Amino acid sequence: MSEAKIRKSKSISLLKKEEMKFKEEITIENVLGEKYKIRTIQPLNDGEAALTHYLHNSENPESKFFKTEALNQIKKFLEKKEPDNYISKEVAEDALQGLLIDFENTVPFKAPEKPSFKFIDLFAGIGGFRLALQNLGGKCVFTSEWDEHAKKTYSANFGDVPFGDITKRITKDFIPDDFDILCGGFPCQAFSIAGYQKGFEDSRGNLFFDIEKIARKHRPKVLFLENVKNLRSHDKTRTFGKIKEMLIDLQYEVYDEVLNSMTHANIPQNRERIFIVAVNKALVPNWRGFRFPEPIPLTRSIHDIIQNDQMDPKYYYHPEHQYFQQLDETMNNNDTIYQWRRVYVRENKSNVCPTLTANMGAGGHNVPIIRDNFGIRKLTPEECFGFQGYPIDTYILPNIANSHLYKQAGNSVTVPLIQRIGERILDIL
Repeated sequence: MSEAKIRKSKSISLLKKEEMKFKEEITIENVLGEKYKIRTIQPLNDGEAALTHYLHNSENPESKFFKTEALNQIKKFLEKKEPDNYISKEVAEDALQGLLIDFENTVPFKAPEKPSFKFIDLFAGIGGFRLALQNLGGKCVFTSEWDEHAKKTYSANFGDVPFGDITKRITKDFIPDDFDILCGGFPCQAFSIAGYQKGFEDSRGNLFFDIEKIARKHRPKVLFLENVKNLRSHDKTRTFGKIKEMLIDLQYEVYDEVLNSMTHANIPQNRERIFIVAVNKALVPNWRGFRFPEPIPLTRSIHDIIQNDQMDPKYYYHPEHQYFQQLDETMNNNDTIYQWRRVYVRENKSNVCPTLTANMGAGGHNVPIIRDNFGIRKLTPEECFGFQGYPIDTYILPNIANSHLYKQAGNSVTVPLIQRIGERILDIL
């Protein structure tokens, strides 16, 4: 017998003896790294994404799209842990199955046990679409997000590590064949009034073409998309006209509407966004029946979200700050949220939160600030998440820089508004 075969035989024997030991030591935390949901050092990769997606879908047909890469991830872990032993496919398979029980206990926001529809979550950010659609009985079978910090927040709350760059074919190949809804707030900076408004000339604007490619291949029943209001008028309406033309070419009926969080979601934030619902006419007989939700009364105030306790001193403007006197003279109302605009402060006369932006945590621009009983301060990240409709008592914010959390809140969708539109989508499905 060759030396290699002898070594392999001995390794298999050792593994059989230590199989129970492996079962005890295989946990989500030690396979993906200590505190994998909130770590900040190692980048998250497709192996980790495939593993968590498999664990979410182990009893569903979608599991076949993730299992091979999930097993590879387990083998890598075991080979690193036991470098002198041969790791068989059977041992990796057994370890993978052993993770399932542990995994169920690590997910704060679980999918419903008996979902009524399936969706994929593109440009997922921190999970606003997912949270809303799970609340309606949906199950997410694939998610992608390129920003590593947003991935950490998403993973901490849903247990899924999102796949990465959706423009890559290898990422698209993980998307399961069948799902009902494709949803996503595709990057809006290319169309934003605050940006350069390059649209499709900007690589971020080109990401809509990836949505089109996925829709062309998988033909979901509905595309549910969100973007900035300015998308409608960008480039003299030619950009939005091109988007609609592409969807109509795929035999989708396109509905679009600009809705405001404070008028349509009972969230006290002045946030206008365009929503696009494209319905597959071949698969949805009632495609003519879709209607966006009607306005509802705003019964919540900023005080339902702003915390009354004294916050960490880092959120307060101190008297030695160069603009403190200007802020102190201007901000005399405890019942409104002001907005710092680099060199001046503006009061929001509607007594709701002004539009949260992605850059409010960097450079001092568009920062929402208030006067509370202890001084003048910025909104905390938790409060910003609250103004997007996240359940701030239970939604987990990982231990990353506040600048990233502010950006995530500003880039997010307003969860209750997504849920209301989602209800109308389900009415026609």
